Amino acid sequence: MQLTTYQCGLLIVILGVVFLSFDGLLIRLAATDGWTVIFWRGLLMFCVLGLICTVGQRLTALRRYPMASLASAVLLALISSLFVLAVMNASVANVVVILSTAPLFAAVFSRMFLGERVARHTLAAIVACMLGMSLVFMGHGAHGMLLGNLYALAASVAIGGDLTLLRRFPAVDTMTVVAGGGLLSAAVALSMATPLALDAQRYGVLALMGLVQMPLATVLINSATRYLPSTEVALFYLVETALGTAWVWWLLGEAPSVSTLIGGGVVILVLVLHAWIGLRLERQRLRVSPAFCAK
Repeated sequence: MQLTTYQCGLLIVILGVVFLSFDGLLIRLAATDGWTVIFWRGLLMFCVLGLICTVGQRLTALRRYPMASLASAVLLALISSLFVLAVMNASVANVVVILSTAPLFAAVFSRMFLGERVARHTLAAIVACMLGMSLVFMGHGAHGMLLGNLYALAASVAIGGDLTLLRRFPAVDTMTVVAGGGLLSAAVALSMATPLALDAQRYGVLALMGLVQMPLATVLINSATRYLPSTEVALFYLVETALGTAWVWWLLGEAPSVSTLIGGGVVILVLVLHAWIGLRLERQRLRVSPAFCAK
């Protein structure tokens, strides 16, 4: 059975966010300072994706859209760096729930810069998710995580901006800009990192993160903007709210607060309902015009 455009985008973004959900766990397992994590995973991402980009015509898009590609690379470097710093200064559960604000910023940016109408069910989902996220700031010990929470909120703004930018310039090669973002983040972190002071186990964790997990996650999520509005792609970052919390809780015993659990539960429920409504609307469009999504 041939997938519709919406279903293809849905599959791509779900896979990408599932890979991304291991980020907090791997940062914890690396057991080193944030700048060293930022340096190694950025450099390794650049190495693996940069090598791939030298094959074929991938650099053609870079020459066609130099400013858009550079802007996306800068935003990706910010997202990667801010996420690591957030996890270093707050619980993983808090960070991933705060990232659920990304759809709000994507919706605002899409409306401001693209004139893209935001579906009513998406707006309702954003409001509900924001209410769920607000519970995170009421949890026990949340006041001691203010810096980490602010880093996470800044990362969320950058996510919304990057997804909107890629929606505006779909021909920008996502693999190229991810590689560029990795190089930029590594260059910024170098002066503050201690990259040669780790043991073999921690290097192994960083290699898994930089060579496999982050490249796959970022390329898949950015590619989804070719098929879905940036607001909806950002909404699927909420999957990380549940999975990212679950991995560190299950494997490392980093238990979230009750309010974080309730807030996370709210946003995941909203996400499931939103996806169901989106698929239902897509089926209705197909019945009205079968050629609408058959691409």
